[in-house]
Amino acid sequence: MTDVPARARGRRPPAGDPVVDRALSLLFAFDAAHPTLTLSELSRRSDIPPSSALRLANRLLAWGVLERDTSGRFAIGLRLFEVASLAQRGHGLREVALPYLGDLAEATHQHVLLAVRDGDEAVLVERFSGHDAIPVLYRVGGRLPLHSTGVGLILLAFADPEFQESYLARPLRREPEHAVIPAAELRRTLADARRERAVTLRRLVPEAAISVACPVHGPGDAVVAALSVIVPEGWPDPRSLIPALRTSARAISRALGAP
Repeated sequence: MTDVPARARGRRPPAGDPVVDRALSLLFAFDAAHPTLTLSELSRRSDIPPSSALRLANRLLAWGVLERDTSGRFAIGLRLFEVASLAQRGHGLREVALPYLGDLAEATHQHVLLAVRDGDEAVLVERFSGHDAIPVLYRVGGRLPLHSTGVGLILLAFADPEFQESYLARPLRREPEHAVIPAAELRRTLADARRERAVTLRRLVPEAAISVACPVHGPGDAVVAALSVIVPEGWPDPRSLIPALRTSARAISRALGAP
């Protein structure tokens, strides 16, 4: 989850409207592991006193940004989903890419992913999955590490050099396996991805799988997204998927205004 600036209890934040900051703190208390929260959980995870959390939650309920079930637990409301779906980097890209993702899904009957970079993570904006595709940990709207996913490696490989150096300076582990990734090994992987304009990554969790990914370009030929197919271990020659991925990525790129 994206880091939220720390706020000391009882003190005004250094910038911005404190009511807005607190409302956003409530919303950011939800994540994939906590899709519903009691008032006490909401208060604890947002670091807002229960009385203030209840007042803010009631206002958000009135706007449809939050919902509350019969047991009293809070959840993100459909109104917020409606607004979030308008995010240009997600919605516009997704609308352009959908037919090509559908074609890849129909051809492979596996997982097809489309992701963008947001800070030091990738965000999944669309996923097509075949009925017999193996289990994966990815969900639409979920965040993925750049250094240990196929789409993430593509987005990291084509990020600006200053960002790359800052990212590579960290101790990095392949998640969720928790295996250390030597910086030299990761640099070679990124260089290969830039040269080949594709990457192939083998994963072991939750089941052995191989991700094959390619970049999607936008205006000015900047890489704006990554497209991938995830196939099970034992798939005959996963690299044979690269031409189809490149073809789809080029078609999406042209539709987005890439030269």
